[in-house]
Amino acid sequence: MSKNYQIDMTEGSIVKKLLQFSVPLIFSSLLQLLFNAADVIVVGRFAGDNSLAAVGSTSSLVNLLVNLFVGLSIGTTVVAANFFGAGKKQELKDTVHTAMFLSIISGIILTLIGVIGAKQILKLMQSPKEVLELATLYLQIYFSGITATMIYNFGSAILRAKGDTKRPLYFLFFAGIINVILNLIFVIFLKMDVAGVALATVISQCISAFLVVRCLIKESEEFKLDIKKLKINVPILIRIIKIGVPAGLQGIIFSLSNVIIQSSINSFGAITIAGNSAASNIEGFIFTAMNGFSQGTLTFISQNFGAKKYDRINKTIFVAQICVFLSGFIFGNLSVIFGKQLLSLYTQNSDVIASGMERLKIICTTYALCGMMDVMGNSIRGIGHSVLPMIVTLLGACGIRILWISTIFLIPRFHTCNVIFISYPISWGVTFLVHLICYFILKKKVFLSSMNYI
Repeated sequence: MSKNYQIDMTEGSIVKKLLQFSVPLIFSSLLQLLFNAADVIVVGRFAGDNSLAAVGSTSSLVNLLVNLFVGLSIGTTVVAANFFGAGKKQELKDTVHTAMFLSIISGIILTLIGVIGAKQILKLMQSPKEVLELATLYLQIYFSGITATMIYNFGSAILRAKGDTKRPLYFLFFAGIINVILNLIFVIFLKMDVAGVALATVISQCISAFLVVRCLIKESEEFKLDIKKLKINVPILIRIIKIGVPAGLQGIIFSLSNVIIQSSINSFGAITIAGNSAASNIEGFIFTAMNGFSQGTLTFISQNFGAKKYDRINKTIFVAQICVFLSGFIFGNLSVIFGKQLLSLYTQNSDVIASGMERLKIICTTYALCGMMDVMGNSIRGIGHSVLPMIVTLLGACGIRILWISTIFLIPRFHTCNVIFISYPISWGVTFLVHLICYFILKKKVFLSSMNYI
């Protein structure tokens, strides 16, 4: 049965197989957005404003702590896909067991940091006194079950390496439904407040982890997980770290740069903050559509790099760029056309809607550039280089924005939100072009030396 979920990306139609891989991945991300929204809605409607603030104020911290280890799961996908494409079964088996052991270690580290350091970190983030205790309780319960999240992420990364994005979607959907039901029971009927939301999340994470482990145990041949054989293969761990840590650090620094940008937006007051938040939420759905193709590019190129089918790598990049451009351009512009209607789902305040529209008009009409940038970054990772796209992205996407805010934005006549928003498409475009140049410079060198690399 596992063969039915496998996609051999080294043969056949690239367009068809990229869609087969990416569409379930897109739906998985959309489900995560919807289930996260359900958490916020339930706690906001039935537990009160302080509880809503407590849950909402922890998201940036959670992302900051988890991003590094999510990067390691990306490294797992690349390494496993390389070996799968090369037909190296023993190395692939070792990757499966190393990755799953690493997921447990990652979870334990995050649990210790989250449970022990939650309150102190929230104080450093200047969390208001009225939500500090609730936010601390939420984080401590949430991080007590973070190992399950790591197991699911790494298990899904292994399945993605062979083209299987359908079963992780099924597991996520089932666990998400359980999460919503438990939210309602714990918060509305049992009056557990933020503890109920956190506990529901932990239980659903455990369910998704159980399902992905069960799936891997039932796999055949090289993807089969044997719990008794869990151990670290040092050379493979080094390869995962070389790909994954730069990707994770990129996510962490991105989070920090977004804090700086958000601080600048905050200076314009509550109306602007609310409009920006609603518009950002809408943008999340567009990004999800593009990111599915970007992640598909990573796995496709990794498999073909392992199989040494370099002609398919260039074709994959071309197809992926068309897919992200079309999805970003179409959905981005539709979001602007129907922006007022979409924003009205979040608020009835006309000033907030007007503020949100200002952001949508600039960000969403140019959002395709972000997808194109990510495709090129993942293309370079797929051929075994992760440090370079990290440096380029941080200097291009993050550095340009911070420099922009520190210079242009400080000029009185340019001290507007729109000037902040303009920094996004500029940074995307510059980073995309530099990624493209780096790819062509690396291509010949990497392809010639790949015999030893794989």
